[in-house]
Amino acid sequence: MYFDMGKRGIQVEELLPSEMTAAIEENRLQGGLVPLVDAFDLPDGLRTVSGFCIATVSSAGSVKLHTKAPIEELAGATIAVPEEAPTAVKLLKVLLTLKHGVTPAAYVGPDDPHDGQLMVGNLGLRHRRGLRGFEHTYDLGEEWSRWTGLPFVFARWVMRNDLERQDALVIEDSLYTSLQDWADGLYRVSGPSDRVPIHPQEIHVYTQGLRYYMGVSEDKSVALFKEYLAQLEKN
Repeated sequence: MYFDMGKRGIQVEELLPSEMTAAIEENRLQGGLVPLVDAFDLPDGLRTVSGFCIATVSSAGSVKLHTKAPIEELAGATIAVPEEAPTAVKLLKVLLTLKHGVTPAAYVGPDDPHDGQLMVGNLGLRHRRGLRGFEHTYDLGEEWSRWTGLPFVFARWVMRNDLERQDALVIEDSLYTSLQDWADGLYRVSGPSDRVPIHPQEIHVYTQGLRYYMGVSEDKSVALFKEYLAQLEKN
């Protein structure tokens, strides 16, 4: 989503997903990709941008739960979760409680003793085939898709409403152009990623499972996820 921005003089800063919404609200950034759960009830000064999102079709690839016991036997277990991925953590809680009917004893940080660990992003990709000492691995996107028959939306692009109209249009156009340039370049990848040890063929498989625009299925998925979160709060 950012390939074209440097050419247009748009400054790009890397922040953890959990920090994005506050940075935009405080006007430190004019826009960015925020976790889905942060995009549910946006303040008046923010809006979503033309349906841009990060969604998985059937499997996430980079959002993995590694456990010592099968997922349906995690009642009373301790699960380590990352603070920087609020949507993935909420999805995990929905899947464990409502799909599998289990309630872990506690959700803790990665440095605490645990019976299972949720890994996301590059860390999730590095351990996509499994994690030593944890016999079972579950892809949360796949768990959701098998349960609902829908894709899962992890993040949405958000922008400040007070941004000058011309600047907003430039950013939107840059997002379209960046995604097109990225797609064109993807099939010219001939070597492994320099950030994650992953083969080009695996990169193609992983990225083919991603979608970047909200459609009917994505809207249905978001609405269903919100319903499940409401059920979770009642339990």
